[in-house]
Amino acid sequence: MNITVYLGAFEGKDASLKQAVRELGTWIGASGNALVYGGSKSGLMGEIAESVLQAGGTVTGVEPKFFMDAELQYDNLTELIVTNDMTEGDAFIAFPGGTGTLEEISEVMSKVSLKQLDAPCILYNLNGYYDSLKALLAHMIEMGLSTPERQQGIYFADSLEEIKQIINRY
Repeated sequence: MNITVYLGAFEGKDASLKQAVRELGTWIGASGNALVYGGSKSGLMGEIAESVLQAGGTVTGVEPKFFMDAELQYDNLTELIVTNDMTEGDAFIAFPGGTGTLEEISEVMSKVSLKQLDAPCILYNLNGYYDSLKALLAHMIEMGLSTPERQQGIYFADSLEEIKQIINRY
């Protein structure tokens, strides 16, 4: 399975992020799945690529053209795809990240809710990172602006074990 992970090009201030992203990458590589991600060598993005490759997995970078121009891509990628769209994969995970991560996973959430994409959209809620987004989605339902049916396929996982369980259902 191609597992797309959206995550930041910075490591952040919480040291547990680096450890958790390496655990996720090791699981992806060791389980026979393949990583699809933004292709960067920076921050958490570089950590996940390195951990997947070290675990024997394959890594495909799907990188927007403007990043290619800045030469930020990871050097040892199995494959590099230059694109304008970041919705490549069979499962999607948003690791804690910045505005780029939010934009990318929002596009996936929209496509899942509109049934344009039949894949799990998982927000890795490490240390409660996505609690506010989870509350916002619930608020949308409360206000009658969304429905539970529209949000089917969007998951919040607090651990790697929960991510594995969700992916194994697909």
